[in-house]
Amino acid sequence: MKIAILGAGNMGLSFSKSFLKYELIKPESLHLIIRNPSKKNKIAEEFPRSQISTFEEITELDADLIIIAVKPQDFHWVAQNIRFSVKENQMILSIMAGINIEKIQKSLNHPLVVRAMPNSPTLLGMGITGYTAADGISFSQLINIERLLNSTGRSVYLENEELLDGVTALSGSGPAYFYYIIDAMIKAGMEMGIEENLSKLFVKQTMLGAYHLINNSEKNLEELIQDVASKGGTTEAALKTFEENSLKEILKEGILNAEKRAKELNS
Repeated sequence: MKIAILGAGNMGLSFSKSFLKYELIKPESLHLIIRNPSKKNKIAEEFPRSQISTFEEITELDADLIIIAVKPQDFHWVAQNIRFSVKENQMILSIMAGINIEKIQKSLNHPLVVRAMPNSPTLLGMGITGYTAADGISFSQLINIERLLNSTGRSVYLENEELLDGVTALSGSGPAYFYYIIDAMIKAGMEMGIEENLSKLFVKQTMLGAYHLINNSEKNLEELIQDVASKGGTTEAALKTFEENSLKEILKEGILNAEKRAKELNS
């Protein structure tokens, strides 16, 4: 399979590295297309056997799969400024937030579109990607796409494309929510007199342990909370403060606003 990636930013490059790591494509079969020519040499050092081009240089694109990895705000520019036409047998995989299949089809005048939403842990091969496909995509084509997505972590097929905006808000943006909470915990540790690196160690290892407990326990989240929160104890004091300040509702509202923004990106 020959793959071209429009937009070699963090996500486009992490996908490329995963495909090459698991030998799903050969380096010579990878074509990275960038908007900023100043980045060309640096990317060429990372991918010495792959083709690196700018958008202006491409008048014809030899690829079985074209991955659109630009920011959603830049998609209109890309659709207006690419100098090549998408061929009948080429497939498009979009990993842009918010831009729906119909808009991509109309903008590029091409029906074979798969839309996916990965998240940043794909950089380590530990991401999760929700994806869906336009009518006309064959089962075998979808299996090939899934193999590529699974090289970056896990993938989940969604029948209903509208759910992808929710996936964007939940898992696409999700890592930032955890970083935000972790940052608050580290700063609380420092305020209590714990040195920054030690505070980071306690918080990160606590997060890692909690993750493994969730995965390996038959108890639900409420039961796991109660296991830690003894009556009249320290955990209960913290949880009471969270409840009094509606922390859970604030988090839910933020995630719902992220979904709203994903939908706005398509307008």
